[in-house]
Amino acid sequence: MKISNFHFLFLIFSALFFIAQSSQINDVPSSQKRLAFFIFGDSFFDPGNNNFINTTQDFRANFTPYGETFFKYPTGRFSDGRLIPDFIAEYANLPLIPAYLDPRNKLYIHGVNFASGGGGALVETHRGFAIDIETQLRYFKKVERSVRKKLGDSRAYSLFSNSVYMFSIGGNDYIVPFEGSTVLEKYTETEYVNMVLGNATAVLEEIYKKGGRKFAFVAVPPLGCLPHTRLMKEGSHGSCYDEASALARLHNKLLPAALHKLANKLQGFKYTFADTYTLLQNRIDNPSKYGFKEGKKACCGSGELRGIYTCGGMRGQKEFELCENPNEYLFFDSYHPNQRAYEQFAKLMWSGDAQVIKPYNLKQLFQYGSSQAN
Repeated sequence: MKISNFHFLFLIFSALFFIAQSSQINDVPSSQKRLAFFIFGDSFFDPGNNNFINTTQDFRANFTPYGETFFKYPTGRFSDGRLIPDFIAEYANLPLIPAYLDPRNKLYIHGVNFASGGGGALVETHRGFAIDIETQLRYFKKVERSVRKKLGDSRAYSLFSNSVYMFSIGGNDYIVPFEGSTVLEKYTETEYVNMVLGNATAVLEEIYKKGGRKFAFVAVPPLGCLPHTRLMKEGSHGSCYDEASALARLHNKLLPAALHKLANKLQGFKYTFADTYTLLQNRIDNPSKYGFKEGKKACCGSGELRGIYTCGGMRGQKEFELCENPNEYLFFDSYHPNQRAYEQFAKLMWSGDAQVIKPYNLKQLFQYGSSQAN
């Protein structure tokens, strides 16, 4: 049977198209082979998971002016634009990592973001309003089973062992004692921080069992110097609430030691820790050095320092103030930095030295090969 030139070319094209589609995962540079990015944590990393849970507007950012700088519409990110994981994904040549709960998200091959605004390491933290770290772990296990079913055990294990797992957790656990919780009446500060760290490291061990080897943490920020928390202490006149920052500093001191202990215990476990506490504090103290005009007052909110959490007029108070240029303000709302600050942090985390992130920067961690990580 003769085949016309047209049919011959059609068959060749179809075969090439099929090969390209079927080998999408395999035909990538070796440094990126079967690599994904999994993100856990709180509002500093949440890409919009809270849009899809039954919570209040205090724990959502799916209304204007959120998102205005980059997306031009609100995505659920607590920022005027992108967050640290969005930039890191770009630097790693990955697409924007989607929210796990977004119903449009059906493919997990590049990773997924489980973070939830208000989420903590402790189940009790904002219970019923946010997704705690243990629930985020359960979601990850569902993703792991789905990917294993699609790729098979060997290829799935290779994907998970070469992937990076990044966390922003603890801040909400350390804020709630200053929001009326009596938890610090039951525990010393060190006991409480160790509870938080115990839950976080237990999650890491579970991910390790599924193949995870490369973990990145950001420090809890200087909580007492956020615009909102400056107003929480009576008679502070807008000065930092140091008791809140002290818990963050204790967490940031003890976490690297806990990660080092895990590295000694678990073969192939690699970790890095970014000192975002200092990065943010430096910009609060000396904003002009980093290109900001204002380091204490929020762009969006109301009251002193725009520290009352009313940005968007959807949180019980319709009236709020909005600055003309968010790039001039370190903080976009009463709790959260703006996109420009997040981009500065992400760049330093990606390629910075040990003064910012150690023992590896994120570029090094992403490039650390799966053959070595097993």
